[in-house]
Amino acid sequence: MPARHSASTIARGMAAALIAVLALLPLATLAVQSLARLWLWPALLPPAWSVRAWEDTFRISSGVLPALGNSLAIAMAVTLISLLIAMPAARTLALSPFRWKSLVFFLLFLPILAPPLAAVMGLHVVFLRLGLAGTVIGVVLVHLIPAIPYATLMLVGSFSRLETDLEAQARTLGATPMVVLRRVTLPLLAPGLAVAASFAFLISWSQYILTLLIGSGQVTTLPLALVAAQRSGDQSLAAAICLLFLAPTGLLFLLVGKWLRGE
Repeated sequence: MPARHSASTIARGMAAALIAVLALLPLATLAVQSLARLWLWPALLPPAWSVRAWEDTFRISSGVLPALGNSLAIAMAVTLISLLIAMPAARTLALSPFRWKSLVFFLLFLPILAPPLAAVMGLHVVFLRLGLAGTVIGVVLVHLIPAIPYATLMLVGSFSRLETDLEAQARTLGATPMVVLRRVTLPLLAPGLAVAASFAFLISWSQYILTLLIGSGQVTTLPLALVAAQRSGDQSLAAAICLLFLAPTGLLFLLVGKWLRGE
């Protein structure tokens, strides 16, 4: 038994090490590329180093920082609106029996089942007629289309496990609906809300096609700046922007993971 246990521990350790290497190797490559003055194949490491790419990244004139600000503002707005819409929708789907519930589920998730390019081409015409194309509001609205279904799906599971008796007891004791929501419902839903908010934020944060078409080149976000840098042939700048693009994602996963573990 001890030998078998030791072998199992070693196997798990090797698997964890392999996963860590596979996860960190691309990041290490990006970090090296961002500091390389010139890095040509088959050189294992760059022959010369420079912080020029990072200086360009944080220079206002490069447009990267405004794009970062746009991405953060849009993603946070999409997250908040998605939760406000998804919460009542998820509660109804999870706790209220009604006819055609399967059809409602299908219609809810239809926007993420359909090919995004096909869907956004039709939306582009609508947004042009409404004067929303090329505006931040238009980009926020189009990001809600994939974000709301995912947020709702995450919250349906949370509401299905909600102890509604606790809400009823609080109302019996004289709590107002707002107090019940703030002191009972939201704490019980907190893990699901954290996951749903993370999904909504990351969906908006990573959007390229929707932002490109609906933003009409007037709204620049970090994914657009990253693709522009890559197409320009400046691989060092593209690597620096890519690391900047990944930073909020890693931080979000770290914070949500620690919070869900009670740390």
